[in-house]
Amino acid sequence: MSRPSLFGSPLFLGFDHLEQMLDRVQRSADGYPPYNIEQTGETRLRITLAVAGFSMDDLQITQEDNQLVIRGRQRDDSEGRIFLHRGIAARQFQRAFVLAEGIEVEGAWLDNGLLHVDLRRPVPEVRVKTIQIATRGNGAPQRPVVSQVGDLPPAPLNGFRNREG
Repeated sequence: MSRPSLFGSPLFLGFDHLEQMLDRVQRSADGYPPYNIEQTGETRLRITLAVAGFSMDDLQITQEDNQLVIRGRQRDDSEGRIFLHRGIAARQFQRAFVLAEGIEVEGAWLDNGLLHVDLRRPVPEVRVKTIQIATRGNGAPQRPVVSQVGDLPPAPLNGFRNREG
């Protein structure tokens, strides 16, 4: 039995890739290492992961398309040591965060067992397009005409004239 689609409405066009991405992230989320996400400014975010015992050489941060992927792999330094109890997690991890369009990674640093990753969310630019409604001449279909606000009126297509011409 499949679960209902988040974007199952016919009003959501072209969001298939987002649903696939959310499925991938949900499958990889196991709770380790614990993390916080905080807003540090109007357009700034910070992800903080608890990575006690990991050095900078044990950690890798990559941005793969619109996913921020943080991986950790500790070297096995238990050779020659005898543990009576081993309760400190020394396992590898991979944590993925889906980034919205335009979010940029500003930097990362390790401090007292906490890995901080700063992100900047740009202020979205308002885009307005005017879509002209063209008439059909002689019953022949005509391609739609799209122009940016402030652009010159579009030239006629395939010998047909638009409403202004």
